[in-house]
This record gives sequence, C-alpha cells and structure tokens, in this order.
Amino acid sequence: MKLTVWTYEGPPHVGAMRVATGMKGLHYVLHAPQGDTYADLLFTMIERRDHRPPVTYTTFQARDLGSDTAGLFKRACQDAYDRFKPEAIIVGASCTAELIQDDPGGLAETMGLDIPVIPLELPSYQRKENFGADETFFQIVRHLAKPMEKTARMSCNIIGPTALGFRHRDDVQEITNLLYELGIEVNVTAPMGATPSDIAKMGQAHFNVLLYPETGEQAARYCEKKFDQPYTKVIPIGAGATYDFIAEVRSLSDSIAQIDTDRLRQTWWSRSVDSTYLTGKRVFIFGDGTHVLTAARIARDEMGFEVAGMGCYNREQARPVRALAKEFGLEALITDDYLEVERTIEALQPEMILGTQMERHIGKRLGIPCAVISAPVHVQDFPARYSPQMGFEGANVIFDTWIHPLVMGLEEHLLHMFREDFEFNDAAGPSHHGGHAPAASAGGAQAPVSDSGKMKPEVQPTGEVIWLDQAERELKKIPFFVRGKARRNTESYAADKGLQEISIDTLYEAKAHFAR
Repeated sequence: MKLTVWTYEGPPHVGAMRVATGMKGLHYVLHAPQGDTYADLLFTMIERRDHRPPVTYTTFQARDLGSDTAGLFKRACQDAYDRFKPEAIIVGASCTAELIQDDPGGLAETMGLDIPVIPLELPSYQRKENFGADETFFQIVRHLAKPMEKTARMSCNIIGPTALGFRHRDDVQEITNLLYELGIEVNVTAPMGATPSDIAKMGQAHFNVLLYPETGEQAARYCEKKFDQPYTKVIPIGAGATYDFIAEVRSLSDSIAQIDTDRLRQTWWSRSVDSTYLTGKRVFIFGDGTHVLTAARIARDEMGFEVAGMGCYNREQARPVRALAKEFGLEALITDDYLEVERTIEALQPEMILGTQMERHIGKRLGIPCAVISAPVHVQDFPARYSPQMGFEGANVIFDTWIHPLVMGLEEHLLHMFREDFEFNDAAGPSHHGGHAPAASAGGAQAPVSDSGKMKPEVQPTGEVIWLDQAERELKKIPFFVRGKARRNTESYAADKGLQEISIDTLYEAKAHFAR
C-alpha cells in the first residue's frame, strides 16, 4: 500500500462494499475507524444510487484503542441485525482496523445470530478492490449456494455485475435480452440484484455466464467444480466478440434460435466513416484487464485503428494482457502508477486514448482526445440513458463513444477553414476539447516572448528537438487528424539529418521527403 493522489483501485473492503451494495437483503458490518466511512459518498454521489449502501461501521476513534474495540464491533453487529433484519451478514475489517487484529469473523460467530454470518479475510496490504469484490462474492456463494436439481428449461446464471461497476446495470439488461432470444432463461443474476435466497438457488442453472472475470471468476470456478456448471469464457464486448459469445452459448445450451442483428449498426457505420477519421489512428489502451482485452480487438479489427500501446492496472489480469500485447507486437504496461501511465502516453503521442477517468485527465493535460472504456469512472459515466458496453447495442454505443472524441464532422473543418478568425483561430482550440486550449489573444495565438521582447522557441515534449515558433504556427495549420503524424514525421526527418531545431523550412522539407 502507498499514499497517492489518485488510485485505480481502492482497498479490498471497497470491493466488498460493491458486492453488498449491489445485493438485497445482505448487510456488511465493517470494523473501521471514523475516517474510513466513505461508502455513502462513493455510491450515492458517483453512481447516483437512490438508497444508501447497506454498510454499518463500528467507527472507532483514537480514544477507543485503549479500551474494548472488540465489544464495540459486537454492539455494531447486533445493532445492524436488529435494525435492518437482513437475510445474511458479511463482516470484515478496513485496512486500518486490520492492524488491531480484533478478528471480526470470530467475534460475530460467538454472537449466536440466527442468520448466516460470513467472515471476510481481505488482506488490505497485499490486495485491492477487484480482488475484494471477487473474494467476497466467492465466499457468499460458497456459504449459501446449495446443490439442486436443474431447471426443466435451459437456464443460466449471470455472474459478476456489482454496484459501482462500469455500465454493469445496462450490460445485464442487454445480455439478459440476448439470452432470452436464444431461448435461455436467467436463473439468477448475481451479485447485482440478488438476495441471499437467490444465491442459494444458483445450483439450479445448467451453466454460468461470466461477464466480468475481475469480480466473478472465483465464484464461476467454484460452481463449475461444485455444481457441474461450465461457464462462458468470451466477454461479449464488440460485434465480433458478441458473435463469438453467441456461438459459445449455443455450444453450452444446444440452442438453435435465430438472433435479430438488425439493430447492430456499428459494423456498417465504421466502414462508412471517412477513413481519415479511423484507419491507422494510433490509440493507447489502458484500464482493467477485461475491458482492455476487448477494446484492443475492437480497435484493430472493427474500427481500423493502430494499437500503439496497451496495459492494465489490475495485476490479476496481467498474464492475458501481456499475451495479447505480444500478439500485437507490443510490450504491455502493467502498473497502478498513473504517473507511469502518463509518461508512457507522452512518449507514444497517440492520437487517441481509450482508458479510465485517470487517462481522461491525462488526455486533457496533453491535449489528446480520450474515450472512457473502464472503471475507475466518475459520475458522468453513469448516464441516465441506456448505454451498455456489451452485446449489439453495446457495439453501437462504443462506436459513438470512440468516434466523438476524434471530432468527426463539420465543426472541425470549419474551425480549420476560419483559423484566422478572432473566434475560430487554431490557438483557441476546438470548443469540444475544453480544458487544454492554449492561451490566445483576440487576434490569434500568443507566442512565447523572452525578456528581451523577442520570440523564443518552444520545447515540445515529444522529443529532444526544438520547434521554432514559426514552424509550430505552421504545424497548427495542418488539419487535426493528420497533425500528429506530421509532427512525428518532421521530428524523424530532423533526427535523421542531425538537426537540433525545426524551422518552417525543415517542416516543408520533411513534407516533401515523405511525399515521395
């Protein structure tokens, strides 16, 4: 564990909160000091959830450490049982409370409550949020699910969606509809929307659909072994993966029902877009392993992008991400240090970032468009509208989400056409890229000025060469969708010629060189 301004994942007890908050009839008693009681902020503000998360804290303070904190925990547990009347309780400690070693699980067992009490052992100083969610759901399934006779009709469980998950609510609806078209009933969806009584019935299903390995793979493996339930391996994000998912479900269910694909517009739309906006665009992909793996396939095979780099922050998914990166001729970046991610993006200078909220902020600072594809996310990524990532409608949503940051359409052409206008000049920056426009006067760009009053060159972060002001101004006249390539080509040309500065003549010479 380390202190940082931003973090891709919280401690593991936040993962347990995500499971508890997604379920119904389950309560989480968390042994935690006063400063760790922030669940309400996470779920009611960011996710805009209309009810408080089912979490009771012991909320001990410094003065309590010299007295009976174990008794404090038992009182909190009894109060939660009396007040909320849950079907089951999960108990655990936050990272701070773990240090005082009160053993919440053992304490709760001695209380003799007449409902299941499930202890959680979440090593806060070795593991993180996704592990916490995965382990919590696994323990709930292990304690509550029972062997049962299979349903008369072919059925499955949907495993993995949690509270605070990236588009989990809409993904569940999309995949439920798709399974219904295939003639397959959904027995239980869990954790999201399930009660402890529902978990007990998971053994009735013929197979499991694993939507998010980060939060459901342990439970899926357990059910495969315990209840003879195979689970799906394909994550249906993107048009191609959705077709593969359908084929996999058919093999598990013997379904021969036909699927209506008329609503899938992404494949035609991506083919019909002017190639200037898509083909060969260099993108950098970063997020949780599941969304990175699927995004890379969509970027290359369905959108025509060039994947310039990829990586993930959750080390549990490092192996498959490294394997896919090798297929793409890349070395995967596996890190939870956002500063390292920023340095990599700055060095690669991609034309687009597909990442998390962290990369959205990085993109703003570097002036690179970014589309969010993965948690962690902020409030704007929990839209009121139906906006899945999975299935055919998810493919449509992804197309829209990715194409818009590239500013397809008339506005950018007009900005370029009227670049000398006081309102639409290049230095003002596109209106839809707010937050990183360079300072400008009413008549155009304000060039850097030295103490002597003369223009001074700007040093660009993309290399060691210096761009002189006139060359930089001329570069900005190049349309946005080829400007990055022009910059890289010119710097490459200058490096080959041994030049330390790029003048306007160097820019034109490089243009002539690469045009041959």
